[in-house]
Amino acid sequence: MPSAALTPHPATPCRALRAIRVSVHRNGATLSVHYLLEGEIQNLRLPARAADELWKHTCCELFIAQPGASAYKEFNFAPSGEWAAYRFSAYREGRQAQPASPAITVERGGERLELTALVDVGSEKLQLGLSAVIEEESGAISYWALRHAPGKPDFHHPHAFAMELDAVRH
Repeated sequence: MPSAALTPHPATPCRALRAIRVSVHRNGATLSVHYLLEGEIQNLRLPARAADELWKHTCCELFIAQPGASAYKEFNFAPSGEWAAYRFSAYREGRQAQPASPAITVERGGERLELTALVDVGSEKLQLGLSAVIEEESGAISYWALRHAPGKPDFHHPHAFAMELDAVRH
């Protein structure tokens, strides 16, 4: 099971969290992504419902592409249990909402918030971008990623797709 630490973008430090860890497990066509946020969870803004544009508030994100393809998918998972899924035809182009039915569980206790999402991803070789948007009670927002693209925070940049998963063998 690959696991990795996310880091905040240098331009967006976070006072409330000391770490975000993500572990990924693939079982056939299903991908399990587990986000562990550690720190002063009580200092995070965790909306009960966000309705739309989940990425503007605390949420965990997953980007999926096939190597060499310009199209990719984005999944947003909110601590409220809400989710959104989009398909892009190319870098930030042709966004379309996607039907999906990820299963999301959230556990919160003390200095930990854990979010696990199960997503159907097929059996092909994949490149993943793992990230999180963290909104503090103060209104400050930090952008965490496995690997940041040069310049401003940009989870859609191909450079951010930093984890590879092999195709499922049948």
